[in-house]
Amino acid sequence: MTWGFVVVAFFTMLVGLAMGEVCSAHPTSGGPYFWAAMLSEPKNAAFASWVTGWFNLLGQVAVTAGIGYGCANFISTLATFHTDFVPEPRTTIGVYAGVLIAQALINTFGVHLLKYINNISIWWHAVGTTAVVIAILAAAPSHQSAHFVFQQFIDNTGVDGVGWSERASPAYVVVVGILMAQYTLTGFDGSAHMTEETRNAAMSGSIGIVMAIGVSAILGWFLILGLLFSIQDLDKTINSPTGQPVAQIFLDTVGEKGAIVLMVIVIGAMFFCGTFSLTSNSRMMYAFARDGGIPGHKFFHKVSRGTKSPIRTVWLACTLSFILALPSLGSSVAFSAVTSIATIGLYISYAIPIALRVVYRKRFVRGPFHLGPFSYPVAVTACVWIAFISIAFILPQANPVDSQTLNYTIVAVGIVLAYCMGFWVISARKWFTGPIKQIEGEVDVDVHQ
Repeated sequence: MTWGFVVVAFFTMLVGLAMGEVCSAHPTSGGPYFWAAMLSEPKNAAFASWVTGWFNLLGQVAVTAGIGYGCANFISTLATFHTDFVPEPRTTIGVYAGVLIAQALINTFGVHLLKYINNISIWWHAVGTTAVVIAILAAAPSHQSAHFVFQQFIDNTGVDGVGWSERASPAYVVVVGILMAQYTLTGFDGSAHMTEETRNAAMSGSIGIVMAIGVSAILGWFLILGLLFSIQDLDKTINSPTGQPVAQIFLDTVGEKGAIVLMVIVIGAMFFCGTFSLTSNSRMMYAFARDGGIPGHKFFHKVSRGTKSPIRTVWLACTLSFILALPSLGSSVAFSAVTSIATIGLYISYAIPIALRVVYRKRFVRGPFHLGPFSYPVAVTACVWIAFISIAFILPQANPVDSQTLNYTIVAVGIVLAYCMGFWVISARKWFTGPIKQIEGEVDVDVHQ
């Protein structure tokens, strides 16, 4: 986990830098699917944006689902402290629905407050993460050794005790083990989706992408190290009666009352993150609907006159995110599957415009943010990394594979791929023309001033 996060952060930064170049050249709320159209040959522009748009939509929905479901899990865990409450899939999905509805209401009625909530969120994450790490390190009765944190290899993939390191290879465990690290470093295209609502979009969107990755990587590694050094009993932590190893670390270090405070900090961070994931998600759907890319686009291509916000796509994103998490009622690895779907969906949508920028590099017109001579090698490396993780994250996470541990990522990705390709051949190729540029005077979606 320790070094896997560093490796993932490095390659993700390369992806972000390559995306930043493209975003600087084509700042728009459509993000990757708009870039794909602009960077491909005119005759293939509509198809490129169609495929990219659908993968980005899948990833955006899955990210919102993953964050919200994780938040619901932590809320359910917190409810077990000093009570007889035992979380069950049906109660967790109910809490998850409540989380999504609360976030959707904020995006519906509190649009004018989002910029203030965003500022609070930034400080909450930065100060909260620091407070959590300092608290558990300072209060921990003992600390793990540097050898344990930086060199210990642990295979926890075996449901029956036999992990993939025995059945396959330790390398396989390493590969599937980087999923959570890669998932935490997704969604940075949100800066691109908000460019139509910011000043100096050609630079601010690109800087936002790079800063989102950099800050998340630093805070994330800081938190991982703090948690690993603070583990008191590894077996008890992994098999915690709370169901959450992180919660067990809190309980073992700062006690129950302190753990409640730390859990509230973590839950708050997740809630803020999910709220803005929904914001980004709805803007992408609005842009795609504006261009006729989704069923019912005439209905969803509307903005509220009062809030100047795409409220209909807010609730569409909320609904789809809830549906995507429903398999958790019958699957023990649902959260891993949702995170895999989010990672693959988003990164494929990132890879397409980056790859087109490589293939048609002579036609690419740089924006103010560019990498100079490093542009081409960075873009190629980013594409290779995305191809690698797209294959790795459809692989089984737990051993043995059965109905409870099946990684249904390939099913969700396959359905979206079959739909977008099939519908393109049958109908969309006849009428979908790709992104439609905003004309002056059109109602803009206005959140950030």
